[in-house]
Amino acid sequence: MNLYSLLEARTAKSGPIRIGVIGAGKFASMFLTQAPQVPGLHVVGVADLDVERARTALHRCGWPAERYAARSFDEALRSGGTHLTDDAEALIAVPGLEVIVEVTGNPIAGSYHAEKAIDAGRHVVMVNVEADCMVGPVLAEKARRNGVVYSMAYGDQPALINELVDWCRTVGFDIVAAGKGTKYLPEYNQSTPDTVWNFYGFTEEQLATGDFNPKMFNSFLDGTKSAIEMAAVANATGLRPQDEGLLFPPVDVDDLATTLRPKALGGTLTRSGTVEVISSLNRDGGPLNRDLRWGVYVTFEARTDYAVQCFAEYGMRTDPTGRFGSLYRPYHMIGLELGVSVASAVLRNEATGVAKDFHGDVTTVTKRALKAGEILDGEGGYMAFGKLAPAATALAARALPMGLAHGVKVVRDVPAGATLTYDDVAVDESLVAVRLRRELESATAAEQTAMSSAR
Repeated sequence: MNLYSLLEARTAKSGPIRIGVIGAGKFASMFLTQAPQVPGLHVVGVADLDVERARTALHRCGWPAERYAARSFDEALRSGGTHLTDDAEALIAVPGLEVIVEVTGNPIAGSYHAEKAIDAGRHVVMVNVEADCMVGPVLAEKARRNGVVYSMAYGDQPALINELVDWCRTVGFDIVAAGKGTKYLPEYNQSTPDTVWNFYGFTEEQLATGDFNPKMFNSFLDGTKSAIEMAAVANATGLRPQDEGLLFPPVDVDDLATTLRPKALGGTLTRSGTVEVISSLNRDGGPLNRDLRWGVYVTFEARTDYAVQCFAEYGMRTDPTGRFGSLYRPYHMIGLELGVSVASAVLRNEATGVAKDFHGDVTTVTKRALKAGEILDGEGGYMAFGKLAPAATALAARALPMGLAHGVKVVRDVPAGATLTYDDVAVDESLVAVRLRRELESATAAEQTAMSSAR
């Protein structure tokens, strides 16, 4: 609650926090439009494979051209300006840089950049949830060993959900479910980049701005992004996914405590202490009266009868038993809020959420029949969508994680609706992301074996 005061004191003593941003898409742009408004933050460099794209993003964000005209990182450090580059590794290596914000959205690139940054002694704010849900526990452990922070991105829904879970546990409630809202119908699982705009209603003028990537938006629509984010939440909080993954029940915010409780009590959950994403649409496509499409929530249970009495006395909206309550935040502001993670990492040495264990995974399910020789097109594409699964279930099935389902060759025919496995594809074992994933799988298998022996 005193983060800004800490930031002011730090700036007065030793200057602003020195930040490098990798990726210049929508999320990064939202952070970059805010960073100049905070004297304690200095974006030393922005790395993107397309430097002109980065330049255009900064112009669109309201930056004067002279602010990003630095011709080198040394000049940027001296002048307080920003250098644009296509070389992410050079940015990571800048002397005195404190934080890397990884915003590429590419799990292969993100895994590589995060490990490089950790090895260089940089804190990492991992906006790249695609990489985090696949190898986050390994990266977090590497960061701990190197004395730096590996953190979820505040403003993105997983970190905000983590905050609500932390609040619940700190004040002494039992977590029933935590998650977010989204726009979802079962048929969206089959959506492709060709059909995605039919479901959103953006104008041609909006689409022409360049902020709207059809694959990214399709990932939100077809359920992949929800699976990715809930796997990350499970791994950070210890909440366990339901065996069925996500059920996407339509839930009005006034009914959170009643609907998001176990089935045995009249709710929709197949277990307590889980993650769930709720839909803003009824199954007939009609809107709910008070949906949570842009927000996050937690439902919880009081442990004592006196707490139940207090719920009633202070106007808490509960389920019919009076024991289950909820708290929600109706909006999240994505990259506009990212400065909280940057400041927290440097000033408090704390993450705004971090992967601790491997509880949730995102498996790859085919949208159509695949033929041997085809190349997978990854998240939000034409060929597959991601589905949340308990990590133990995914590992037992040798399921291909969604983060590795891009650019790999299918080696045998696979029917529509099937969960892809490692046996169905040719994975490039030389990739850093694959090596990190193998480390996670091996460590999890060893832990499961040890637990079985202990019993």
